[in-house]
Amino acid sequence: MADLKDFAEQLVNLTVKEVNELATILKEEYGIEPAAAAVAVAAGPAGGGEAAEAQTEFDVILKAAGGSKLAVVKLVKELTGLGLKEAKGLVDDAPSAIKEGVSKDEAEGLKTSLEEAGAEVELK
Repeated sequence: MADLKDFAEQLVNLTVKEVNELATILKEEYGIEPAAAAVAVAAGPAGGGEAAEAQTEFDVILKAAGGSKLAVVKLVKELTGLGLKEAKGLVDDAPSAIKEGVSKDEAEGLKTSLEEAGAEVELK
């Protein structure tokens, strides 16, 4: 039981970069799509009422690179898995969508990381 609590604590304390690496490993090596599962969990059970109207998918929009464009380009490359040229294109074409249809937690994590790098970010 203590091992499971330690494991849970390790999961909770992962950085955004580590979560993205874990998602890649789960997808490539085990065929598990963690983002799809997170959206399904966030959506909850089907049914009427206000809960059904709550937004479950978010788009992370880069509004501006800010003063540290190079750091933002590197971070976009890391977070999206794009090549350097494609990441630079996304940053240069701001406002542009960095990720679309992600869970609220993932979207907020991406936003925080990008803002720490100096970017201006919006969630839709």
